[in-house]
Order: sequence, then structure tokens, then C-alpha cells
Amino acid sequence: MKRVLLLATGDTIAHSRSPAGVASGADLLEAVPSGSLEVEVVAEDVMAEPSWDTSPSTMLALCRRARSAILERGFDGVVITHGVDTLEETAFLADLLAGRAAERGGIVLTGAVRLLDDLSADGPRNLASSIVAAADPALRGAGAVVCVNDEVHAARWVTLADAASVAAFSSAPFSALGRVADGRVERLAAPPSRPPVAEGEPETDVALIKTYPGMDSVQLSAVVDAGARGVVLEGTGMGNVPVGLLTTIGELTEWDVPVVVASRSRTRGVPLDELPLGVGLAAKVGAIGARGLAPSKARCALMVALGSGGGVRAVRDWFGGL
Repeated sequence: MKRVLLLATGDTIAHSRSPAGVASGADLLEAVPSGSLEVEVVAEDVMAEPSWDTSPSTMLALCRRARSAILERGFDGVVITHGVDTLEETAFLADLLAGRAAERGGIVLTGAVRLLDDLSADGPRNLASSIVAAADPALRGAGAVVCVNDEVHAARWVTLADAASVAAFSSAPFSALGRVADGRVERLAAPPSRPPVAEGEPETDVALIKTYPGMDSVQLSAVVDAGARGVVLEGTGMGNVPVGLLTTIGELTEWDVPVVVASRSRTRGVPLDELPLGVGLAAKVGAIGARGLAPSKARCALMVALGSGGGVRAVRDWFGGL
């Protein structure tokens, strides 16, 4: 029989109003419809902050536990219950750090938008589908995924599209990887290519700054003065940032502090310096393109890229392999 590890972090999927409380992992399993699972599930509770304030250290701890459960403890898959606010970030970090575990087992993250005792609570069904997905060989090699509303989404593509709907997550404009039906995963699309190998310990002190017209460059230099080892800028369009930041971006690059430019919009996964002059102007002063990643995921990627300890050149090469 397949064995799946459940790492339960509390949050909405485990909360109830009457009586007020937080269900353990074992309690969550009892809420799953009887007879819906044909795998052995071992539940472990993990202390974690509310998902809107999940620390990098907690995210990394979950990723490491998932990886070691497959590589060292012999589990066929891992399910992590997580609040929806930052679920996609933890999922992508788990994907970046999975390594050989991605080939040997499934790593599935899930959550809920309704409390456990709400009418038509979505948590039990999401958990049941996620356990099925984690044990299914159909997802071997796909890396970490998110399973919500019976849909399976690649960690790289998924985003929280509607925090009030049971269909909270979407991969648009990409397709969902698959769906859970009749006790198995039906594949709908090929997964994204695997990321570069993660080397060393990820750097947790990475800043994410939303840019806006007329912003003062002191906001960029201030986070570095406060200790940030790298910066992600959330630009507009295909990756535009205010011209007033360019000098500071150039200075930080010279100081070997990488600056990655992502966009608040969906963009193509091409290098920043391949965009037309004007659009890719930040690349001329040393900025690194996020290769189509959303800003929050670009921050996760920069954390991992900085783990090699190689500075701007190493980070640029690592992002080139995404």
C-alpha cells in the first residue's frame, strides 16, 4: 500500500467556529469521506505562523521535511496543508528545492477558503484529492503541485485568483496539470521544465518592492542598508521600472547585490535584455529578468539562487536556466 505523509500547519482548513479550535492532522483525516482513500496516511502537526505571515524559515522547514520524507523515510508522497495566502510561494519553494525527490514521489500543497465546520466546507475534499494525487505515479517528475477543487496545478504556474471561491487557484494562461477523478489523477498537460539544481542554503533576507511612477530610489537602497542580500522589483508591463531607479540598480549590481525585475502582469519567460530597448532598460544597468515569474515567486527563486554564494554572476546564470 502507498504511504503518504501529511504535514498539517493549521490555518483555515483546520479552523472551526463552534466550538472554536484548530484540528490536528489526525482530526483532518477523520473529516475525509469514509472509503475515499486507499493509501496509508501518517499525520504530523507542524507549528507555523498564519499563512499571511509565514516566515521564510517556516517555508524552508516544510520544504526540507517534504523532501526528506520521500528521499530518507520512504514515503511515496507528501501533502502539506497550508493557508491560501502564501500557499503558492511555499509550493514554488518546495518545487525549487525538491531535487531528486520530485522523481520519486509527489509533493502536494492544499488549503481551504472555508472553515472546517462551514456549510459545504472545501477542506475535507481538497485533502482527500491531494492525498490521492500525492500517491499517484502520474505526477512523478512534475515537481511540487497545488491541488484544490480537484484540480492539480504546477507550482510554477499557479496563482491565488479568488480568495473567496472554492476554485481559488488558477494556472491561467497555462492549463492545469490534471484533475483528480475516480481515485486517480488524469493528466491534462505537460509540466513546466525542472528548475536548476539548488546549491547551498537559500538566503532568507531578500526584499520585494513594488515600484510606482516617481518613487524615490532611497527605498531601494534602504532595504540593502538594512541587510537585504538581494532585491526583487515588481515592475509594470513587460518589466518596466521607474527611470529614477536605474542608477541605484547599477550601483547595487557593482556591489554584487543582485536586483531581479519581475512584473505585476503576466509576461513571457525571456531574458530582460532581449526585450526592446526602453522596455528592458533595467537590464542595461545590470538587472536580471525574472523569466516570467510572478514577483513573489521571483523572490523565492532569488532566495535559492543566492544559496550558491556566487553573487550577481551566479544568480544571472541560475535564472538563465529557469
